Amino acid sequence: MVMEKVKAKKHLGQHFLTDESIAKQIADTLSFDAYDTILEIGPGMGVLTKYLLDKPTTTYVIEIDTESVEYLNAHYPKLHGKIIGKDFLKYNINEVFEGKPFAIIGNFPYNISTQIVFRTLELRDQIPEFSGMFQKEVAERICSKKGSKVYGILSVLAQAFYDAEYLFTVHENVFNPPPKVKSGVMRLRRKENYHLPCSEKLFFSVVKTGFQQRRKTLRNSLKSFNLSDNLKEDTIFDLRPEQLSVEQFIELTQKIEANAV
Repeated sequence: MVMEKVKAKKHLGQHFLTDESIAKQIADTLSFDAYDTILEIGPGMGVLTKYLLDKPTTTYVIEIDTESVEYLNAHYPKLHGKIIGKDFLKYNINEVFEGKPFAIIGNFPYNISTQIVFRTLELRDQIPEFSGMFQKEVAERICSKKGSKVYGILSVLAQAFYDAEYLFTVHENVFNPPPKVKSGVMRLRRKENYHLPCSEKLFFSVVKTGFQQRRKTLRNSLKSFNLSDNLKEDTIFDLRPEQLSVEQFIELTQKIEANAV
């Protein structure tokens, strides 16, 4: 029995990539250094998966769509036992990976792509490399630098732990159904030393709070941190969040930490 192709489901943000050469290009963005396992998120009908299965690593896929899971099982015997029919955002992946390192790759469902990056940051001790396709503006935002209009929470948090690189743009016509916007492929490679010289929990909190009111100076937006009058005079607080580099956000966190003592 030949299975029918899977129909893209809007509520899952599915846009199936139909161009083989682009699928191969995405598979080739990983270095395969420092890990021997890959997790592909949202494989759909396996257009990218088949190129990953040729690589010198073990490929697992995680797919929430039961119809896609059936299709993958029918068409890719190499994947048997390696298809996780769960939601990546909710599932404890260590039930399968048991703490070992793995890379993430995928043509990510647009409606959850930023949450996938946040989840990756939570699992950063295990994920040395991450690569995949996003809406173009999301990929650009993650890779943007201070001073850019699109620089935000995700840019700072991702770049604190990873080197982010925008790789190439993908046009709408190579998907079924075509999305309304262009897509972009980007890669994160974990920094050699990715442990911050400050409280990481406080760092996340400072970045998120600062950007929640991005038009205000940090003196105004970070009021909830009970800054001493002395600290508030520091000129770093004259700035708005998009004017601070990742290093300056770390410095700012260190100052707030010292102030709390």
